[in-house]
Amino acid sequence: MPATKITKALVDSMDAPSKGNRIIFDSELSGFGVRITAKGAKSFILNYRTTDGLERRYTIGSASIWNVGSARKEAEELKRRIRSEHYDPLKELEKRRTDVKMDELCDMFIKEHVPKKAAATQRDYKQLIDTYIRPKLKHEPVADLQFRQVNDLFSDITSQGKRTTANRAMSVLSKMFSEARKRGWASHNPTEGVEKNDETKRERFLDADELDRLLTALATLEDQEAANIFRLILLTGARKTEVLAAKWSMFDLKAGTWTKPSAHTKQKKTHNVPLSAPARQLLSEVRAAAGSDRGEYVFPAHFESTKEVTKHPKPYRVNVKNQWARVLKAAKLEDLHIHDLRHSFASFLVSEGMSLPLIGRLLGHTQAQTTHRYAHLALDPLRAATERVGNIVSPKKASQSDDDPTAEIIPLKGGRE
Repeated sequence: MPATKITKALVDSMDAPSKGNRIIFDSELSGFGVRITAKGAKSFILNYRTTDGLERRYTIGSASIWNVGSARKEAEELKRRIRSEHYDPLKELEKRRTDVKMDELCDMFIKEHVPKKAAATQRDYKQLIDTYIRPKLKHEPVADLQFRQVNDLFSDITSQGKRTTANRAMSVLSKMFSEARKRGWASHNPTEGVEKNDETKRERFLDADELDRLLTALATLEDQEAANIFRLILLTGARKTEVLAAKWSMFDLKAGTWTKPSAHTKQKKTHNVPLSAPARQLLSEVRAAAGSDRGEYVFPAHFESTKEVTKHPKPYRVNVKNQWARVLKAAKLEDLHIHDLRHSFASFLVSEGMSLPLIGRLLGHTQAQTTHRYAHLALDPLRAATERVGNIVSPKKASQSDDDPTAEIIPLKGGRE
């Protein structure tokens, strides 16, 4: 195809070839072009000659990341350096690929990518990188890391009984290599092909007896502010991080609503939820107890931690782990996480016959399948309802006991023969 001026419209209109790739060169800047592969991937490229007369092709970057103007300026700068400095961009890239170690990729990812995530996700990513990925792979060249090495890491974590952690580590490592490929540090993703472990969603809900013991333990907990945090989670089904970071300005106790801003929710969407009378009463009592010392946050931090991991302290409480352990011990409860209070909130709604879409809205779920984990619980009220109908339609004889398996079934009159 003859050279033509490369514009955004031209790039957008390019059709993928049936196989291989196709390149359109610019009519104004020699060597500058745009390439499209059979899969539709578009990239800006530069053809040039080294001082030794060797013709080479350098990929400036993906057209999904670079616009035409920026790519053209980059090509102009590269051509200037090739002429005046005898610079060979492709050779430099190849050298760079062998020089960049996994340790540097870890640092780059934590500095540039991780801060875009929610606070809890940032903490989890850093922990996975510093506990598993960096110690094992830090000296390996990014460009040379192979599937075998990544799979060995995955197997090591799994063999420790940390099946879910192994899956999460692979997910983070995969994201790291997506960033590495954008920078030209790697041409492949070594996590591709790793067969992740099966995961079973936690299904831990409080039954009536456990709930009673939990409430009794909360009443006797010395740290009543922590107890109120747990109570509010149980009463609203909110995530722990949402409760800890809650501000008084988010609540309208008169109207009985809690407006969670997008920055505070996992889905990054504003979430409005109604507050029950007990939840409103609890918040009113917390506000009254704070009196004139009431600050911006419902559960403010009372001191700054000296731990390295919290050198950037939050203005609200962030850790109630020890208090939760005391509650579990006092209530004689096992294998109950704070997040299970949220699941229990949902299970209570299901037991009252609430629909799954309604429960999903209350929990702030954006995908129906997230709430579907509670679907099997919905059978209980349905079963109870059908039992009631059965007792009406086919009542047991007075002489029969409830545990008599030979209860007589009375045929319906007018039924089909």
